[in-house]
Amino acid sequence: MILNSECLGCRLSNQLESVNIVYENEYVCCILDIEPFNEGHTLILPKKHYLETEELDVETANDIMIASMTISKALKKLFQPDGITICQNGGKFNDLTHYHMHVIPRFEGEPFYYEEQKDNIKEKATFIETKNRLKDMIEEIIER
Repeated sequence: MILNSECLGCRLSNQLESVNIVYENEYVCCILDIEPFNEGHTLILPKKHYLETEELDVETANDIMIASMTISKALKKLFQPDGITICQNGGKFNDLTHYHMHVIPRFEGEPFYYEEQKDNIKEKATFIETKNRLKDMIEEIIER
């Protein structure tokens, strides 16, 4: 496992920092975003250090996509959003300097990107409950 101890994404994905894990396997760790757009906003991070999409190996890329599908199913069952946004910010827009994918439940009437920081006090207050509910739903989906 190639880990960059200076990289926040590496520390998060390898649990060297406090995180709320909803799913993980050999290649990826999926955690609740600490600044969620909505309850259930999840980050998928490879455990190995990558910066850009084109650097990913095939196994990691496949597991990221499978994780995004599984998390999407769980978010839809738990929160009944109007849709799911899945995105990855590269280059200077990658604020972790570590590849990561966002899976965000979305509701009608919300802008695609927020110009100002949204008040997400409610989402932050329910991290543990959200983590447990989402983790249980993901396990249920995987077991099918």
